Amino acid sequence: MHRRQLVTAALAAILLTGCGGGEGSDNSEEAKKGARTAVESYVDALNSRDADHLIRVGGVPDDARARREAAQILADKGGRGLSITEVRIDLDMGPDTGSAKLTAKENSGKTTRDAFSVVRTHGTWHLVVFTDRPVPSGKPTSSTE
Repeated sequence: MHRRQLVTAALAAILLTGCGGGEGSDNSEEAKKGARTAVESYVDALNSRDADHLIRVGGVPDDARARREAAQILADKGGRGLSITEVRIDLDMGPDTGSAKLTAKENSGKTTRDAFSVVRTHGTWHLVVFTDRPVPSGKPTSSTE
């Protein structure tokens, strides 16, 4: 009888392992689709030179600092008629944080590449494209000492 219990326990463990693997990959694929949608929105914002759209994709508050940086991003990268040729999403820092690599072709035929972090906040994916953000008060800054 002891042998039968051991075989039953082993079979249960195998079945649970098999079931658990599929569930995680579905969530991962859904998350990657959400992150890809954020990359597509970024490209749309660049192509249309839309600062409001870019600020939403970046997930930053709509303030003077964000407006200045959005204007600079659009001046540098906007209006090129980008068409996406490849997007690679890696959720390499957890289920809500990862990296995105974008390859796109400009109207001129030139290939352009970009890479950024992707972050899901309150269920919405954003690209980290805004760098001029203040440190929250009371939070210590990093040091290299």
